[in-house]
Amino acid sequence: MSALPAPRKRRIGVDADHEHYKWWALSCTSLGMLLATVNSGTLVIALPDLEKALGVGLLTLVWVILAFMIASTVLVLTFGRLSDLFGRKRAFVAGFAVFTVASLGAGFATGGTDLIIWRVVQGIGGALLFANASALVTDAFPKEQLGVAMGTNVMVAGIGLVLGPVLGGALVEISWHWVFWFNVPFGIAGTFWAATVLQELIRPEVDHRFDWPGTFTFVIGLTGLTYGISRGGIVAWNDTNTIIALIAAAVLLPAFIVVERRSPSPMLDLSLFKDRGFAAATGAAFLNGLSRFALTFVFVLYFQGALGDDPILAGIKLAPMALGMLISSPLAGAYADKHGARSLAALGMVVVAISLGGMTMLGTDSSYALAAFWLLLNGLGSGMFNSPNTAAMMGTVPAHRRGIAGGTRMMLQNTGSVLSIAFVLAIITAAVPTSVLLSIFSGVTSGLDDAALAPFIHNMHVALWVLAGTAIAGALVSLLRPSTSPAGASAGEPVKVSA
Repeated sequence: MSALPAPRKRRIGVDADHEHYKWWALSCTSLGMLLATVNSGTLVIALPDLEKALGVGLLTLVWVILAFMIASTVLVLTFGRLSDLFGRKRAFVAGFAVFTVASLGAGFATGGTDLIIWRVVQGIGGALLFANASALVTDAFPKEQLGVAMGTNVMVAGIGLVLGPVLGGALVEISWHWVFWFNVPFGIAGTFWAATVLQELIRPEVDHRFDWPGTFTFVIGLTGLTYGISRGGIVAWNDTNTIIALIAAAVLLPAFIVVERRSPSPMLDLSLFKDRGFAAATGAAFLNGLSRFALTFVFVLYFQGALGDDPILAGIKLAPMALGMLISSPLAGAYADKHGARSLAALGMVVVAISLGGMTMLGTDSSYALAAFWLLLNGLGSGMFNSPNTAAMMGTVPAHRRGIAGGTRMMLQNTGSVLSIAFVLAIITAAVPTSVLLSIFSGVTSGLDDAALAPFIHNMHVALWVLAGTAIAGALVSLLRPSTSPAGASAGEPVKVSA
């Protein structure tokens, strides 16, 4: 009697060629987006408590934010290239693992310096996640559903933005350490889930030559730019370190373009920018990051500093912005799949600009209903822009270049975000007495009257007008793309490998 065949070993998920694999892949990238946005929101709302607990100054606290952004910005392009060479699943799983370890270490930090170091390590993990999330989704989904998929990721990010500040307010009531330790179980779950569920759908590139000269000039040059701009905005533009960093950027970034044009296997394929749709979408992503990233930071100072709200209440008050993203993102993605992304993305940036202009009406005696309205409108506009713009951009590139394309998008958007914080902080702190700034940043303003807060409110309005102008520029750049096509209509079909 012949032996019965051994039963097939069951595993979580489905094979790469299964019709539902795309949703399993989306669950992994969505968990990554949720982790990143929750972490951002919890940290920003906890800054006043970090200042008091660690006894650090304003510059150190700002660098707790910027360290993550700079690390993820300068490395995301390199990691995008490496994922095209060696596989996106490996890079994504590694990103979860590194982020988790760094979150655990950050919770044990005893001072500003070691906390910043752990934030840099978090940024390395974040770069691995950011460089591959959109590429993994684009690999898995057919082009006619790409907008919905990107919209889902943005919607999940919106949920994270809602939960982050509220959760951060609750966690700092226990201890600021839990702002970081809270990430650990989710990071472990994400590492396991991505390792189990994801499949490699695209054959890695055969040419494994790595562009070391391009990597060196890019990483050092962009580090110099982001460090110089942020330090100039916070410390001084004539500071020696600021000048040296900006000179390094001015020399090395143009050198990077020259190196890439001559490299047989460039880290950044400049031919991608010959496509007008890709070039316009990445430019708009940069301006979107520049116009929006500092907004949460501004309103934490406004609610906790100028108005004296506690962390939980301030977190709840920020919720309408994320709620707007939650509502508009999936709807915008579905619309773009059928009608194209050009007009919708531009309209989204116009809505963002209108909301930022409206926020200049806020003062110390304004009703919360007015602030909530403008925050909700800002979130609606952001959701209208993000998912169509990302889907349109990723849909223009060949399947084997999606890692570097996703890295390019995140690099430009994160560069805009870093510059946003630097410039807005420089505007807000100008001509405001140091004692007032420290009170506002610590959330201890019970002794300040409207006259003492007036310079801060005025500068906040100036910063919001600058952000509004940037959003209008983003709308104009969005209109430069061809008016064709649903989002992703020119995407090549993935070259799948057997599971």
